[in-house]
Amino acid sequence: MNGEELRETLRIEMAEVDAPPPLSAATALAVARRARVRRHTAWACAGAAAAVLTVVGVVGITAVDATGGRGFSAAAPGAASPRPTDTAPPALPTPSETKSGQPWPTGPDGQPQEDRTASAGTRHDQGVRLLDAIVAVVPAGYTAPENLPNQPADQLPRQHQAQFEDEINGVDVWSYLSSVTLKQGDRTGRLAVEVHTAGNALPSEPCDLARQFWGMQGECQVTTVGGRQVGVVVRPTGDDRFDQWAAYRHPDGVVVYVAQAGKLGAGPELTALPFSVAQLAALTGDERFHLR
Repeated sequence: MNGEELRETLRIEMAEVDAPPPLSAATALAVARRARVRRHTAWACAGAAAAVLTVVGVVGITAVDATGGRGFSAAAPGAASPRPTDTAPPALPTPSETKSGQPWPTGPDGQPQEDRTASAGTRHDQGVRLLDAIVAVVPAGYTAPENLPNQPADQLPRQHQAQFEDEINGVDVWSYLSSVTLKQGDRTGRLAVEVHTAGNALPSEPCDLARQFWGMQGECQVTTVGGRQVGVVVRPTGDDRFDQWAAYRHPDGVVVYVAQAGKLGAGPELTALPFSVAQLAALTGDERFHLR
C-alpha cells in the first residue's frame, strides 16, 4: 500500500468511529482529588500504625515515673523489676512477647499469659505467700494495716506481685515483690521484699548485687550474718524511695532483697527504722523469703 492509499484508508476508518465526548476539566479535577485523598489516607493509616507500634514497643519495654517522687521504674531482664509507687499500684506492660521475643509462659488455664504478671496459679500464690511472710516479720511497735473492702487500688497498704522476667539459658526466671505499709501511730513507713528465682543474671558480689535493686545507688557495706555475706546499702544517694536495703544471693542462685523506708508519702515519718543493719541483713536469709 502506498502513502496515498494509507491516508485514504485511515480517513475512512476514522469517519466510521464515533467521536469521543469533549474533555471536562471539572470531571478530571474531581477524579484527581479522589485519587489524592485515597493516597493521603493510605499514608496516614501507615503512619498511625507505625506510631502505635512504636508506643506499644516503648510501653512494653519501660514505664517511666513522671512524678519525680518515690515511683515506679521498669528494668531490663535480669535487673530490677517494675515497682509500685507510693500512690499507685504497678502498671505492668502488656506486650504479646517478652523482651527477648519469647512467648509468655503458660498461665494457670494452660494458655500463654497475656502479660508478664501472673494473676492466678502457683506463681501468683508464691507472691501471696511472700506477702504473708513479710507481715509475719513486722517487729513489735509497728503494725501492717490490712487492705479494706472496696479500697482504691492506689491506696492498698499491702501489695504483692509475681512477674515473669525472661527466659535465660533455657530457664524461666521470675521475680516476686511484696510490700506492706508500716504504721507507728499516725506515722507511716514501708517494708518490701523482692525475690528473683534461680537462673537470674544478677551479680554475685554483695554490694554489686545490692546496687541492682531498683537501680538505686548508695553507700554499701558487706555485713556477715550467720556465715553469709550480705550487701547492705546504709545510705542511698539521689533516691529516697528506701532508706536502707540488703541483698543476698543464696547458693542455689535465688536472690533476696529486703528494704525499709522510714517515710511513705506526705505523712509524718517513723520515729526510727524498724530494723537495724544487722537485722535487715539477717532477714535476707529467712527461709520464708527463699522462693523457688
